[in-house]
Amino acid sequence: MNAPPRGHGHVPLSAVMLVLGATFCFSVLDSLFKYLSQYYPVPMLVWARWTVQALVILAWLAPKSGFALLRTRKLTAQLFRGAILIGSSLCFISALKHLPLAEATALNYSTPVLVTILAVVFLDERMTPARVAFVIAGFVGMLMIVRPGTELFQGVALLALGSAWFYAMFQITTRKLADEEWQALLFYPALVGAVALSAMLPFVDWPASFPWQDVALIGAGGLLGSFGHYLFQLAFQRADASAVTPFTYAQLVWATLVGWIAFGAFPPFWTLIGMLVIMASGLFITLYEQRRARTSAGAAAPTTVD
Repeated sequence: MNAPPRGHGHVPLSAVMLVLGATFCFSVLDSLFKYLSQYYPVPMLVWARWTVQALVILAWLAPKSGFALLRTRKLTAQLFRGAILIGSSLCFISALKHLPLAEATALNYSTPVLVTILAVVFLDERMTPARVAFVIAGFVGMLMIVRPGTELFQGVALLALGSAWFYAMFQITTRKLADEEWQALLFYPALVGAVALSAMLPFVDWPASFPWQDVALIGAGGLLGSFGHYLFQLAFQRADASAVTPFTYAQLVWATLVGWIAFGAFPPFWTLIGMLVIMASGLFITLYEQRRARTSAGAAAPTTVD
């Protein structure tokens, strides 16, 4: 499908709705895996999530794309990119096992701040005063959520931040692979997850039985992740990535609502303020980079991670 013509920064309503749908899928996926992680090992859940997505991508794209799914001039970088995304998934679902959904999601959305730092280190971008301010604001928002001295300030909060670090590295690597085919960029992470985690499965403590309801939930989680990425792909066909990125912060709203409805966990006041600070800093970074990109060829990557 060819993308319709659009002006830089123009965001059709259809693209906005697709992003809202994608982030809702990811929030429901996260809630399912938060529930399942109480009963099943995290590596098994991550394996199922990416194996289902690999199979869905094969069924969706292989008939049209064939070996284009695997065609790449930078195999090592593709495999590294897939590995760090799987690392992000392992950290995030491990954090979800212990943290409320909204708090874990908010900490994970510190990714734009981390991308700004990593872009200076690995892409030789300049740390402007505006970028410094956004980074500081994002760090303050993170402290408001974990609040040193509270129950949330524990090792599992570091897992959520570790997930954000991995995903920030994923975005930096994606920028370096901007000339690769989008089919390969979509397929390799799922392939790496399916293959690498399959090698781990013999060492995982499997449960004695799997109720069919849980098997259905695990499969539904993989399908939701695949459908969410499909909706994002449709959104990117209708608007620039830099233009739709601000709307990905709807996932913080979805995570708060889903966590409240499914688990009865509504964030306390300071956590809500911290979430708003992280959201504001991320949005301002995105808009700032989008404005800079109008005079160059750059485009912001989406911050959603599931």
